[in-house]
Amino acid sequence: MRQAMIFAAGLGTRLKPLTDTMPKALVKVDGEPLLKHVILKMRKAGIERVVVNVHHFAQQIIDYIKKNDGFGIDIFISDETEALLETGGGIKKALHFFDQDSPVLIHNVDILSNADLSLFYEQVQGSDATLLVSERKTKRYLLFDDEMVLKGWTNIETGELKGPSTLVSADGLSKYAFSGIHVLSPSLFPCFSEMPDRFGIIDFYLKYCSHYQFKGYMKKDLRLMDVGKIDTLYEAEEFIKNI
Repeated sequence: MRQAMIFAAGLGTRLKPLTDTMPKALVKVDGEPLLKHVILKMRKAGIERVVVNVHHFAQQIIDYIKKNDGFGIDIFISDETEALLETGGGIKKALHFFDQDSPVLIHNVDILSNADLSLFYEQVQGSDATLLVSERKTKRYLLFDDEMVLKGWTNIETGELKGPSTLVSADGLSKYAFSGIHVLSPSLFPCFSEMPDRFGIIDFYLKYCSHYQFKGYMKKDLRLMDVGKIDTLYEAEEFIKNI
């Protein structure tokens, strides 16, 4: 079974004032909510089961999914209305929804891209997780060795390094930006029980990268957009028409 999770619980503060009355997931781009764009892209990739986590205006998302009959796939709601659990905690809370033998595709609701999710889903074979990365300019990068195995994280502005205790420098490692799209193997599911209820998934990857194999997947012609701010909405409409 192909399965996935969409992170839709965020407050969407950068999209105010729109998110004063609706969740980020229902903000429209090219006439349709961001959530619909991601769900349809997943359905096209053969995803049969999707978990959507909710917090901010949670009922609006639940009603929207019901109104559209789940877009023809099985959609489950992971309720975080009591407290936001961040990306890692969100996955931990949702684990019971997943088939325990199949990888899980994770996708931020506000990410638009030309990534082939069907092909990407298959990349987890032979590794414990696969992270879609690019050469996009940013302050924070994931660090990979020559075989694209995750070794750490750095903030190039502050010089901060995170990773195993053996990581003392970013020298000799390649720096790539994380896309917000990744695939987890079920081999990692037991590790979540060792984590707190609330944590970021990148912290999880950095904690376990010396024990498991997490690989970066570089799509050379990747076109990706984070629809995070009001002033990017028009740009997003043009973007989605061209991918």
